[in-house]
Amino acid sequence: MHRRLPLRRLALLAALSATLPAQAHHGWSSYDAERIVTMDVPLQAVHYRNPHADVEVDYQGRRWHIVLAPISRMQARGLPEDSLKVGKTVRIVGYPKSDGTPELRAERITVDGKTVELR
Repeated sequence: MHRRLPLRRLALLAALSATLPAQAHHGWSSYDAERIVTMDVPLQAVHYRNPHADVEVDYQGRRWHIVLAPISRMQARGLPEDSLKVGKTVRIVGYPKSDGTPELRAERITVDGKTVELR
């Protein structure tokens, strides 16, 4: 005999399972929110993909990985894929990793004179 879960329990399980990937994915606590870094740099690589777009830049003698926003948010705020091109100089403002890894959580990016808030 097949047992049915009560609707309330099923809704609770669905809600919990929907939040787990988001909590596991967003490890923002590993970034130093007390230290703001501003980079004016040409893009070395562009990855316009989910769950977050990201770019790579050379800054202070190191290759940095820059975590941007989900592509749906960037598109909604006026930053479509074709606006990020390798070689284009952009301004990126964000928080570096606390452990010294050359990675930045970008809060905003300025492309072609237009500033887009990413968070």
